[in-house]
Amino acid sequence: MPLIPPSLDDRSFDDLVQEMLASIPAHTPEWTSPQQGDPGRTLIELFAWLADAVLYRANLIPEKQRIAFLRLLGQPMQSAAAARGILALALDPAKKDPVTLPAAMSVPGPVKFETLGEIDVLPVTGQLYIKAPLSADQNREALPLLTGMQSLYKLPSTPSGYMATPVFVGNQAAPGGIDLQTDTLDHCLWVALVAGKPGMQDDIRAAIGGKTAGQQILNIGFVPSLQLPDPFADIGPRAAVTATWQMSVSTAAGQSAGFVTLKVDADTTQGLTRPGVVRLLMPQTAEIGAPSNDIRADAKAGVGPKPPRIDDPGFDNLLVTWIRLGAESSLRVSWLGVNAVEIDQRTTQKSVVIGVSDGTADQQFVLPLTQVDSESFELEVDMPGLGFQLWKSVDDLAVLQGPVLAYVLDGEAGTVKFGNQMQGMIPPLGRRIRVRQMRAGGGAAGNLPPGTLTKMDTTGTAAGQLIVQQPIATTGGGDAETLDQAERRLPARLRHQERAVTASDYQGLAEEIPGAGVGRVEVLPLFKPQTRTSDVPGVVSVMVIPEKDDLQPPCPRADRPLLETVYHYLDSRRPATAELYVIGTEYVGLGISVAVEVGAGFELLEVSKQVEKALRRYLWPIQPGGIDNQGWPLGRHVRGLELEVIVSQVRGVIEVNGLNLFTPTSTGNQQIDALPGGKPELTLKAWQLPELLQVSVIAGLDGSGVAPATTLEPQAPTDDSVAVPVVPKVC
Repeated sequence: MPLIPPSLDDRSFDDLVQEMLASIPAHTPEWTSPQQGDPGRTLIELFAWLADAVLYRANLIPEKQRIAFLRLLGQPMQSAAAARGILALALDPAKKDPVTLPAAMSVPGPVKFETLGEIDVLPVTGQLYIKAPLSADQNREALPLLTGMQSLYKLPSTPSGYMATPVFVGNQAAPGGIDLQTDTLDHCLWVALVAGKPGMQDDIRAAIGGKTAGQQILNIGFVPSLQLPDPFADIGPRAAVTATWQMSVSTAAGQSAGFVTLKVDADTTQGLTRPGVVRLLMPQTAEIGAPSNDIRADAKAGVGPKPPRIDDPGFDNLLVTWIRLGAESSLRVSWLGVNAVEIDQRTTQKSVVIGVSDGTADQQFVLPLTQVDSESFELEVDMPGLGFQLWKSVDDLAVLQGPVLAYVLDGEAGTVKFGNQMQGMIPPLGRRIRVRQMRAGGGAAGNLPPGTLTKMDTTGTAAGQLIVQQPIATTGGGDAETLDQAERRLPARLRHQERAVTASDYQGLAEEIPGAGVGRVEVLPLFKPQTRTSDVPGVVSVMVIPEKDDLQPPCPRADRPLLETVYHYLDSRRPATAELYVIGTEYVGLGISVAVEVGAGFELLEVSKQVEKALRRYLWPIQPGGIDNQGWPLGRHVRGLELEVIVSQVRGVIEVNGLNLFTPTSTGNQQIDALPGGKPELTLKAWQLPELLQVSVIAGLDGSGVAPATTLEPQAPTDDSVAVPVVPKVC
């Protein structure tokens, strides 16, 4: 017999009214007109309303039992995941002194955020430049100039020209990133710290150097550009970045550039391998300066290792100093900015009394907030003769032996539970329970695009009105688990017990990672991605496809942070003998050209849009794609006959007159030949999915359109000769 829970009563208000009206002839035949407005009809509706309220409360009993069952199994629902991001701050341009802001500053917006650390907001802004190498055409055009500079500066060889190119203008991230090895001539990123107004440099240098408020710290926000050219690349530890931070010193005209190496006070980027903030200790005032940018004052301005020459006559009156990020290994930067601070989607409360102990066993107290962060939560109890003592959080009180100072936190529900003296101590009678610190929040609403957050609450500080910029999107926010989701997760959790053994275990664990944004998971046992072989014992490959809201190309591709998140989550749960790989998706490009006959009264343009939408939906790799709306099956061939059926179902299409498939190659586009049956078919391997690049719809008798090719542009070479600035021609 199937375990189908019965519905206690599913009758609605209208059902109850109709049921009572139907019983009138049997009980009161003399009542012949129970119409709207009749006093008797009003009484019927009143009793139906009362009964509907009672049934509503009765139907809550199964839900209460479901929740009680989850608690009985020790399976609380997962809390919301908090989104994280970075803000770049700036003081009023007239300010000359730094302002220190503590952690947990409130950032208002569509949802509330808080800063994660202290920050010294220095009275400077950052302008970033690179020495971009010349292209081959530019180099030929500038050859006479470079030859003249060789003679002027008495250089042993012809110098290499560069363009002083601004990057991350307006604190906007670069989508593709800046590769310091290939996109720059000197493998450096230059940060010009400039004053808000001319003539303030000396005062600002004194303030930064600590003459007025002690040694200062400059927060530099950093976001690497993490690319995976091969979706099946091994996701191991990120390669260490060999980089140095240096600040320029005042240099007399004609002398070589001087720099002082800056000490790193703290680094949440883990060595420039992930987004975060690097805190640099500022040197003494005497060591802060910059060489002249004016070629009239220094003929060698911008030459060799000196900072890039900026051809702006007012730049010297604003320049405070230069900071140079030099990379000796591969480093691609998506964004970098000064006066940066990390934020997350939580709010903080401290010293909150949540109740008084009544001395009974298994006491439970409700916190003022739900979705509480367990890592930062601290709770203390007022112990006799000792004052408030910090207790520790445990996952299960039943494993404790004796009166241990411990409690269980349910962060999603916002509750705290204590023991029974045999498994965990009972808080002493009449003693207060207080939350020392609690951070709560999260949800998918915190995933905000760049530029959304523009304010910070600086009440009680000397900062005044700050200029707040959000250069990158906040990511990682996820909604709390619902009761239905918890019930679907529970059977898998009871089977795998937080251990990945079978393919379904790996899939279930990967899909339940909170805040990861996983849209689809495929497990390929015995498949080794590096060699594309499917018979390697002990190997498990987990393919991850992220969520995507629309059906527009390109298809969703997992980035390195997502693959790393899934890998670290599964790695601790796999058997010691299993060789685990978490991989992206290998797509095979596909172009479709289809000829249709359009019915009378329909426009070809509108029908073409609907045909393309239907094909993209059908071939989409995640929901609602595929035959079963779960995404196109992995490795399933794309058959022209199936696509013709999809096109024929579009409103306005009378007949499909022909359909051709194309796939891009390095030299152009190749049409996929028809099979003996007369229909083309794109053959996919067991680990591949199709990616629809273009759809061409014509009104005619064939589908001979051509899909676009994709090509890669070669990168410009570099050399090690002396770098000299080249000024572009201006009309």
